[in-house]
Amino acid sequence: MSLEEIPLPTDPSSPSPEILSFLQEANRRADEFYDAGLGLRYPKYIQSDPLLFHAAVTYLEEKGLLQGKVFCEWGCGFGIASGIASLMGMKAYGIELEEELVTRATKLMEDQNLPVEILNLSYLPDGFEESEGHGGKDLITPGHTAAQSYVGSPHYDGLDPEEVDLFFVYPWPDQEEMMMDLFEAVATPGAILLMYLGDGEMAAFTHEDEGFD
Repeated sequence: MSLEEIPLPTDPSSPSPEILSFLQEANRRADEFYDAGLGLRYPKYIQSDPLLFHAAVTYLEEKGLLQGKVFCEWGCGFGIASGIASLMGMKAYGIELEEELVTRATKLMEDQNLPVEILNLSYLPDGFEESEGHGGKDLITPGHTAAQSYVGSPHYDGLDPEEVDLFFVYPWPDQEEMMMDLFEAVATPGAILLMYLGDGEMAAFTHEDEGFD
């Protein structure tokens, strides 16, 4: 894997009042969702840390590390990170497989007047598969067994991943390496992957040949 980690600040930032208002409404809806017991349907949906996400994006912008303004959230759930990215001036997409979560995320964006596109898709492009590996999940690309050997143009219906400048994902611990392989397979050089690792820890990666220090 030829990715280089970008050091990030460890403290949450202070978002704008507009972002804080959005978070208040998003959290209210999430609380209603869980209070109604609906979270039991989607045990793998766990929210990340939106303030830490905001701090990371702010840092990447201030340091001039983002090469553009297109954002994609893999497994977006309610689309909270996507909404924050939109409020920070990015063209934001959220990818979510579960239809009920897609409906809730889309309604949240519409009610908040945010131009976020929520795509009812898998984060794995056509032909990609996720399999059980030794110690975690493995990524299988079309006709290959390793992400590094993939040659082609993976795409989503409604989004070309090669146009994305910043990806974000909150994976399960056994998916972390797979998500890094997926990023390396579908992203263009210079794109950045933000990955929430839980317990207040955020990591960022880019292609090594871009030389971020």
